[in-house]
Amino acid sequence: MHDDGYFDEQVARTYDRDHGGTDPAEIRQTVTCLTDLAGGGPILEFAIGTGRIALPLVDHGAQVKGIELSSAMVRRLREKETKPPIEVAIGDMTTTRIEGAFSLVILVFNTIDNLTTQDAQIACFQNAARHLAPGGRFVIETLVPPLQKLPFGETKLAFANSATHFGIDDFDVATQCYSSNHVWMTDASHTHTSIPFRYAWPSEFDLMAKIAGLKPEFRWSNWDRAPFDRFSTKHISVWRKD
Repeated sequence: MHDDGYFDEQVARTYDRDHGGTDPAEIRQTVTCLTDLAGGGPILEFAIGTGRIALPLVDHGAQVKGIELSSAMVRRLREKETKPPIEVAIGDMTTTRIEGAFSLVILVFNTIDNLTTQDAQIACFQNAARHLAPGGRFVIETLVPPLQKLPFGETKLAFANSATHFGIDDFDVATQCYSSNHVWMTDASHTHTSIPFRYAWPSEFDLMAKIAGLKPEFRWSNWDRAPFDRFSTKHISVWRKD
């Protein structure tokens, strides 16, 4: 692993297309929901990355700052900017501080899972709470662990199969750790990427929030704020600071 973690120049160039997603309708839904939650106040994005969500938030009139471990991802953000630069601190979202008291701290697209220990995930919640003004909110978007799809004793679950991309997640239910394995095929060559993650259930995130002094406020299935239920494959969870 290098200084940019697992998100180097090669990943940064294709992140929006291959990982984060560029569907305009979904991005609009995300931005609308987040601006509503911010209530006109400033927003801090943990793992701001390439600005996939931050830049549309700015276009929507939001005040945004960011924290990001990967310099390569931030360079890609800078290439995309058309307005004054967003203030971004390079560092780990579990400990890095940035000036300001925020109405909303956001962590989208499964990125909480990039923290591969429970202690690190708790530290992320605590760092979010430190940045929030009273009444501020912390929101994460992440998957519901898809373990119901695994036959008993199996560990591997395919999630992509196309002419250019093959993907398998490999789960260890004893540790709640998993790796996401990608093979990208172009012309006569291919590249392989394997990234470690840790999953947690919504109830465990609620306990992390409680440790950080945050209280549950909302949980939805998507950015349209549909109810969260047993069929949900991901959740948008919101906690509030008193």
